[in-house]
Amino acid sequence: MGAFTIEGIVAGVFVSGSHTFSKRERQSITLLPGLGIKGDAHCGSTVQHLSDRKKYPNRPNLRQLRLIQTELIEELNATAFDVRPGDLGENITTRRIDLPALPQGTLLRIGDTAVVEITGLRTPCSKIERFRKELRRAVTEHRHAGPATLKSAVMAIVGNVGVVKRDDRIGVIIPRRPHRTLQPV
Repeated sequence: MGAFTIEGIVAGVFVSGSHTFSKRERQSITLLPGLGIKGDAHCGSTVQHLSDRKKYPNRPNLRQLRLIQTELIEELNATAFDVRPGDLGENITTRRIDLPALPQGTLLRIGDTAVVEITGLRTPCSKIERFRKELRRAVTEHRHAGPATLKSAVMAIVGNVGVVKRDDRIGVIIPRRPHRTLQPV
């Protein structure tokens, strides 16, 4: 196992029992190993994302929960977007962790017992444009050389049961090298 390197904070927790774009804030959420978040539409051992479920119904669910850093929400709001925590479909907002910069396989120890493993990036879909015009472009950093960089949610699977609530500490455990850069899942 890698080294404990960073500590962050849970800024908020969110759930939606249906496939809505945004999620509602809760006092706490319960993480279920190998499934996701109790009561969330994306909870399940196989893919729950609607379009993927039609194409690949037996594929393992690598998108059991979504995490977004509060700093991204603040950055978007500083450039005239009106985005609140939970609006972008995340289950957990974090503070003081650069989530998209973490390598695949990073473990997050959240609160007393919960553990999640980062599986990849969430690709901003067309629903983000319906939510706020030009938002898709704002969470995609275009460069002159090389591929675009996504500044969006990271996806994770649940490794250990736990109740997560606002102000819980997050320990970050980086896997041993070689590191794999996060790719869309």
